[in-house]
Amino acid sequence: MAPDTPRRILDAAADEFAERGLAGARVDRIAERAAANKQRIYAYFGSKDQLFDRVVEDRIEQLLDAVPFDPVDLPGYAVRLWEFNIAHPSLVRLLLWHALERPGVQLSHSVSSHARKVAALRAVRADDDWPADRLLGQVLALVHGVTLAPAPDPDQVRADLHRAVGRLVG
Repeated sequence: MAPDTPRRILDAAADEFAERGLAGARVDRIAERAAANKQRIYAYFGSKDQLFDRVVEDRIEQLLDAVPFDPVDLPGYAVRLWEFNIAHPSLVRLLLWHALERPGVQLSHSVSSHARKVAALRAVRADDDWPADRLLGQVLALVHGVTLAPAPDPDQVRADLHRAVGRLVG
């Protein structure tokens, strides 16, 4: 098989899982979309559940590469994260499907990324009496809430999100 086969499989699986979730996705459709055979999918990724988790982690990696965390500029970080979510709606769908269909399954990239963000926040906000993990949770909740809400005016949403996070960390 070509070296790009795992990438084609991940991309095809991301589309399938984003559209249908884990339960509704079919490995046959993923194989067809990826121009790969079904046995290769299982050889590369194991089970359908493992493929789903790997797809979500792959998309989280893309997010982490595109939107570096900035503990000093949380309002700017929140806006950049929201912009990424809007530009990549399949990631939001994948995360929602994962929360619904794989509750309690921790993804290593997500867990380690969160821990690094909390540590960075603690380092720059050492005098703050608001625990860093709770502060980060509130910032992420604002971003996710705004991402899921209808946004007729993206410039207004961007400004409101920046202002809200600024007040939160102010």
